[in-house]
Amino acid sequence: MMDAVLLARWQFALTSIYHWLFVPLTLGMTVVVAIMEITYVTTKNEVYKKMAKFWGKLFLINFAMGVVTGIVQEFHFGMNWAEYSRFMGDIFGAPLALEALTAFFLESTFMGAWIFGWDKLSAKAHAIVAVLVAIGTNLSAFWILVASSFMQHPVGYVLRNGRAEMNSFADILSNGYVPGQYSHIFFDGIMTAGVIIASISAWHLLRKNATDFYNRSIRWGLVATLVGGILAMGAGHMQGQYVAKVQPMKMAAMEALWETAEPAPFTVFAGIDEKAQKNSGALEIPGGLSLMIHNSFTQGKVEGIKDLQKAAEAQYGPGDYTPHVTSVFWSFRAMIAAGSLMFLVAIIALFMHQKGKLENSRAMLKWVFWMLPLPYIANSTGWYVAEAGRQPWLVYGLQKTFDGASRTVTAPEIWTTILGFTAVYILAAIAALYLAVKHIKKGPEGNDAHDVVEVKEEATLWK
Repeated sequence: MMDAVLLARWQFALTSIYHWLFVPLTLGMTVVVAIMEITYVTTKNEVYKKMAKFWGKLFLINFAMGVVTGIVQEFHFGMNWAEYSRFMGDIFGAPLALEALTAFFLESTFMGAWIFGWDKLSAKAHAIVAVLVAIGTNLSAFWILVASSFMQHPVGYVLRNGRAEMNSFADILSNGYVPGQYSHIFFDGIMTAGVIIASISAWHLLRKNATDFYNRSIRWGLVATLVGGILAMGAGHMQGQYVAKVQPMKMAAMEALWETAEPAPFTVFAGIDEKAQKNSGALEIPGGLSLMIHNSFTQGKVEGIKDLQKAAEAQYGPGDYTPHVTSVFWSFRAMIAAGSLMFLVAIIALFMHQKGKLENSRAMLKWVFWMLPLPYIANSTGWYVAEAGRQPWLVYGLQKTFDGASRTVTAPEIWTTILGFTAVYILAAIAALYLAVKHIKKGPEGNDAHDVVEVKEEATLWK
């Protein structure tokens, strides 16, 4: 059984991370494209219509991949996590049903109007359609995160006949875990869209392609990166304080804090020995963690892993209630490092753009271009911290991960589906990358003429 459970966990992790590669860009790009269309309506400048079309098509390719990978996740609940579905179905199903009935129908209906309505709707009507697509897409994320937040912090339920049953939908909807989690992901999406737009624009500016179009685009991308980044940091801070309140073990694991401390330091890096439950060679900021959680360098108690483990044993019985500290600790720092680097590059690049120096600075354009993988690193590691940090719980404090797995699915059967899904995902990724790269190379005018450059300049780009 343990082998099957471990494989089920690996499969869900792989499909979730793969799906999560596409979600933030979808959320953010719909908003940015809608603003581009509104700007076109208000200014009558055709370049903004071109921008909405060009970046909107990239969004559509990304959206298609997100839908394909998201559908597969739903099958996991019935295949590999049947006990979880029995335990949580009454609660988990409600927000997912609302997501389908409200958000998904809204976004899919108006997305069709957006795609085929360029020459059939007025500019104002088409902009309204773009706004409705953005609302539908982000409303979809909201309902899914309502369901996810219950797993992180259960509220509004009663335990009856071995199942969690809904007691108050209002409590589930107003779960204190939702605002921080949703706002953090929403602003991450804005930042992700900004980086993608800026990076692709930088690639074209290095090649001197459609410079007016990409000069405007890179400015939009850099502004979105900064605005999304600032707000994501604020939302992340708010969420961190709430996590420390309702999931103190997750916070302790994020900081590899073994002993309770007041004030508690923030550990920049350390060698972590989970077996001995201690750190070595740590670089710490005194009072830094207390500042993050309690807004004070000198006051604010933060419970350590050892005390939290004892408390969990007293409450839930014997067992290991500590997540994998090393991976959670370093994933959190990878997220912070990637986000900080994006923010720093965007500040410098936007300053140079304001001075009219960015277009001719090949070095800075290369820095902007190579930001491309950073949002994906930040988003994936952030997701890992959120999910792995609550282990061993599948539903925090109510159901352990091991107890939520299907009892009749065997390890060979899961291996078969892992290999099958992986093969399909690889083929889908190749197709999506091909379409995206082809679209990016064509540029706003939809032809390859401006891609012809001297071999010397082509070689310089990749140095």
